[in-house]
Amino acid sequence: MNNLFFFMFVYVDLILSTAQAIVKLPNNVTIPGVFMFGDSIVDTGNNNNLTTLVKSNFLPYGRDFMGGLPTGRFGNGKVPSDLIVEDLGIKELLPAYLDPCLQAEDLPTGVNFASGGAGFDPLTSKLMLVIPLSEQLQLLKEYIEKLKKYVGEERASSIISNSLFVVAAGSDDIVNTYYHTPARFWKYDIYAYTDLMLTEASAFVQKLYTLGARRIGVISVPPIGCIPAQRTLGGGPERKCVERYNEAAELFNKKLSAELDCLNSHQFHATVAVFMDVYGPFLDIIHNPKKYGFEVINRGCCGTGIIEVAAFCNQCSPNTCKNATNYVFWDSYHPSERAYRIITHQVLHKSIQAFFHSQNK
Repeated sequence: MNNLFFFMFVYVDLILSTAQAIVKLPNNVTIPGVFMFGDSIVDTGNNNNLTTLVKSNFLPYGRDFMGGLPTGRFGNGKVPSDLIVEDLGIKELLPAYLDPCLQAEDLPTGVNFASGGAGFDPLTSKLMLVIPLSEQLQLLKEYIEKLKKYVGEERASSIISNSLFVVAAGSDDIVNTYYHTPARFWKYDIYAYTDLMLTEASAFVQKLYTLGARRIGVISVPPIGCIPAQRTLGGGPERKCVERYNEAAELFNKKLSAELDCLNSHQFHATVAVFMDVYGPFLDIIHNPKKYGFEVINRGCCGTGIIEVAAFCNQCSPNTCKNATNYVFWDSYHPSERAYRIITHQVLHKSIQAFFHSQNK
C-alpha cells in the first residue's frame, strides 16, 4: 500500500466514523449517561493511583490520545468507554470516577468505575491488586449519593434508570487466573470454572438492577486466544491462535447469553440486560484484516509486539511502530484505537435497539 493511498484510506475511515458517530435511538428516548464496569479494555484511569503493575499512565500509552497524553487508558488513544459515549452523542470522553480532576458537572452524564486487571472471579482482582467488581459496585453507591446531592433525588433516579450500564470482564479470569493459577486450574475444569464466572456475573447484573439500573449491557469475552501475548505463550513456534482459550471464551459467552435471557424472562420481566457480542466482530477482523484496512494482526505496535504490555510497554521499548493505524493491536493484549472504534461501532449499532424492545420496570 503506497503512502498516498494509505493516508486517503485513513482519512475516509475517519470521516465515516464521524458521520456514523450518533447511534439512532427510538423516538422520544434518551440515554442521559453511561456507567462502565470491568477491566483494562474499558478502564480510563482508575488504576493510576493504585499500587499495582497494571497501569498505563505513561508513554507510549496515550500517544495518539488528545494532546498525546497518557491518561491510564490501555491503548494508544480512546478506548470503548469513550467511543460508546461518543457514539451516543453524550460527551467525548468517559472520565474515571477516581480521577482527582473529576468535576461535579461530569456526574450526570456518567463515569467509569472499571479497573484494569479486574474479573468476575474475585481472585482475579486480588491477584492483580486492582479494584474488584464488588468495590466497583460500592463506588457506584457512593456516586449515586453524590449525584443526589448535585441534581436532587428525583432527577438522580431518572438518570440512573435511563442511563446505559456496561460491564466488560472475563478475559483476565480465563487467560490469567484459570490457566495460570493452581488454586483454580487444579480445583475446576473449564466447565466448572465458567460456571463460577457466570454465577459472579449474574449476581453483579442483579445488584446493578437493585440499585436502579434498567439498561445493562454485558460485553462478551473476545477471542482471547488470538491476542499477541497468548499466541506467544501458547501458540507454538508459528504463534497461532490458542484454540483452548477461544473455546473457553465461547463456552462462557454461550452461558452468559442464556443467563441474561433467563434473568430478563423470569426476574426482570423485561429486556433489561443485553448480551453484547464482541467475539464475532473481533474474530472477523482477525480472519479478514484487509477488509478493514489492517496489515498486522499477530503482534502489537508497542515494542516487539509479542509480549509487551502495561509496565513492559514503555518509552524504552525498542522498535515501537510509528503508526498504529494498520495494527489490530496496540500492545500484546489491547487493541488499537482504530480496532476498538470499528468493533464498538458494530456492536453498539447492533445491540442498542434491544434495550428498548419492551417497557422496562
